[in-house]
Amino acid sequence: MAIFLTGATGFIGSAVLRQLRDQGRDVAALVRSPEAAREVEALGATAVLGTLTDTELIAHEALESDGVIHLASPGDESSAATDDAFVSAVFSGLEGSDKPYVHTGGIWVFGSGSSITERTPFDPPALTAWRLPVEARVRAASGIKTSIIAPGIVFGYGQGIPTVISDAPRGSGVAPALQLIGDGSQHWTTVHVDDLASLYLLAFDLADAGSYYIGASGQNPTVRSLGEAAADAAGLDGRVEASSVEETRARLGAGFADALLLDQQASGSAARIDLGWEPNGPSLVDELRSGSYAPAAAA
Repeated sequence: MAIFLTGATGFIGSAVLRQLRDQGRDVAALVRSPEAAREVEALGATAVLGTLTDTELIAHEALESDGVIHLASPGDESSAATDDAFVSAVFSGLEGSDKPYVHTGGIWVFGSGSSITERTPFDPPALTAWRLPVEARVRAASGIKTSIIAPGIVFGYGQGIPTVISDAPRGSGVAPALQLIGDGSQHWTTVHVDDLASLYLLAFDLADAGSYYIGASGQNPTVRSLGEAAADAAGLDGRVEASSVEETRARLGAGFADALLLDQQASGSAARIDLGWEPNGPSLVDELRSGSYAPAAAA
């Protein structure tokens, strides 16, 4: 049997797939197109053509699997209904098996906080409020070894949310400056994608039923420090310029902007203690200044 994986061609999912295959594990990856099928097959996975809403297919694949890791989401107004239906289908296949099911959440559901842990009360922005009812179902499931991973802001290989900093508008004139998200005083929780992938595998193998883990490296830079690093890389001598909330919303959309304006710090220590997780990837500051997000790396 194989691990049934969704999102295998995505930013996080492809990292999870690589690590699963590096460990010699069989993977059945849900994909939507022949092109995506070829991509996962090149990494040694078995492609399963279908979508998150193919409930009979999902239930069958879950039943035939060693367990499920769910990393796909539409990322739009259909996300709540799609995720809820997917969970129902997976549970119909896994019910009573005590097999693992690892579900993807996100750090933003906790709102702003200077020391966010798994016990911090939820206070989600509008963008991610839909997650909570689905996650409550996952944690309450019986007969399945469910766990939830709530990643911080995931980075690496020049991809993901940090591109909104590295690709931010530059001002004009004698001393152009990189435009910040808000005034830049807010902190972001961060985690390298390869470190996060290792956490998914640990949760699949070791997490107790109903568990919840924040995937955060413990590095919580301010957006200003990230912007200054990107401005160094862009040849702007670290010059940055604050934006108002209204300007940030106009540039990025209200929902996404409000999430990025959250001031969040987390250590991710529970995963270290319980699962032996050891995040050791580079910092996002270094990646923006001279790593995968720097113009020379992208060229």
